[in-house]
Parts: sequence; C-alpha cells; structure tokens
Amino acid sequence: MTDTRTPDDPLPPGELADRLAEVFALVGPLYRRAHRKVEQIAPADGLSVGVRAVLDLLREHGPMTVPRMGRAQALSRQFVQRMVNDAVERGLAEAVPNPAHRRSPLIRLTDRGRAAVGALHAREQALLGQVGGGLTGADVDACVKVLTRMLAFLDDVGAD
Repeated sequence: MTDTRTPDDPLPPGELADRLAEVFALVGPLYRRAHRKVEQIAPADGLSVGVRAVLDLLREHGPMTVPRMGRAQALSRQFVQRMVNDAVERGLAEAVPNPAHRRSPLIRLTDRGRAAVGALHAREQALLGQVGGGLTGADVDACVKVLTRMLAFLDDVGAD
C-alpha cells in the first residue's frame, strides 16, 4: 500500500510531534541569537531585551498595566516591573492613572520612548531584509501559522 497523503494533508499525531520537535529545536537558538543581535544593534540606545519587550508591547497595544504586560509575554510581574522601572528611569515610558484600577497604573510610551523603539525597528527592518534564501510570502505565512498554533497550545502556561 502506498502513502496517498499530499503535502497539504494534516500529519498524524506521531509525525506531527516529531516535526514540531524540530521547530522547538530551532526556536531556542533563534531566540538566543536574536536576543544577542538586539543587544548588538541597540547599544547606543542602551535598551536591554527586557526593556525593548516592554516598549514593543506599548507601541503595539497602547497603555497597559504591568500585570497585563506580564500575561501577554508569559513573564513574571516582578520582571516586567523591573523593566518598566528601567524604561521610566530612562524617560522612555511613564505611569499614568488607570481609571479602571487605582492601584495598577497604566504604563505608556513617552515621545522619547516612541522615537527609540521606532529607530530600533527601522534598524531591525534593514537587517531582516537581508535574510534572503528566496523566502516567499507563503513560506512566512506557514511559519507564522505553525508558531501561532504552538503558542496557542501553550497559552495556559504562565510565568508566575
């Protein structure tokens, strides 16, 4: 009996597990190398990866509380608070009253923070444009789909 599956057919659970293990094996080193690269291209800004993550969240979602940022990134509230404190000390973010919760202020970008994260994004865009390899939109769509499904599967895993 020959295998009649096509490349578009869902994989059986055992094979899916093996293939997703390949993805996990790549994600760790990719994350660590990207982490180091961010620190290499951002030294003039003095942005750590943690502060950068806070600024990115605020840029993408607008003002947020520290607990919400922690949940969004699966990071502990304490770690996010340290990163927020650093961003505030540098004048990149500020705490403002939260009408929905008196004890948990909203954190928002300052103009300086918006400019810093915008400049960093511009440098990253220039760098990422050099990846090459003939990647197509379909290749990237497939990658995003797989990683999104894996992230959703692990959505119940919190940091605290």
